[in-house]
Amino acid sequence: MAKSQATFMKKQLEKNRQKKKEDKEQRKQDRQQNSSGGDLESMMAYVNEFGEIVSTPPEKK
Repeated sequence: MAKSQATFMKKQLEKNRQKKKEDKEQRKQDRQQNSSGGDLESMMAYVNEFGEIVSTPPEKK
């Protein structure tokens, strides 16, 4: 009796691990598909002459 219950618990634990792994992989794929992009130009920020953060580069004088 103890052996069959131990085997059942091992199977249940393995199922739980596999489900967590699949869920994690699904969340990873969702993040990759819904990302707004990460190119360097979109992440750049500049400081103007007044000390304010702006998204456009300063003009060359």
